[in-house]
Amino acid sequence: MSDRIERRVDINMEKNVGSLQEQALKRKERLKALRDKQLHGREEEEGEPESKKASLQETTEERHRELKLRNYTPEDEDLKQRQVPKAKPASVEDKVKDQLEAANPEPIIEEVDLANLAPRKPDWDLKRDVAKKLEKLERRTQRAIAELIRDRLKGSEDELAGAVGAVGEEDGDSD
Repeated sequence: MSDRIERRVDINMEKNVGSLQEQALKRKERLKALRDKQLHGREEEEGEPESKKASLQETTEERHRELKLRNYTPEDEDLKQRQVPKAKPASVEDKVKDQLEAANPEPIIEEVDLANLAPRKPDWDLKRDVAKKLEKLERRTQRAIAELIRDRLKGSEDELAGAVGAVGEEDGDSD
């Protein structure tokens, strides 16, 4: 049984290697075709008429005439003629001073709000979250206090009425 497995693995590997070799051959053929195309393109340039070749040479000469050497100091006399003299930077101090003056307006000093500058206490967020709940509790407390006051007033009115009634009965006896 293990012989069968080994044979299958060998066959699968051979297939994979075969496909890799085929891919490599295809890649080689494409590269070869690309090289041939590039070489063929150069041959066409060589087969161009003399008038085109002459115009190409003129453009290359013009390019050399346009050569300006700014940072390179050549040793050749012909190239020294093409060297550009060192440029002197223009004075920009006046412009910079004007811009700095325009950018720095006179500072306007306003009163400083110390509440905004002072750091917050560490529990400020807890107080903020609990504030809504405290408002509800405050309303309930006020209602409860008002109810207690009403009850006392009713009780005192009853006592007052009883006291007034008792005083009236005492006054009636004395007459």
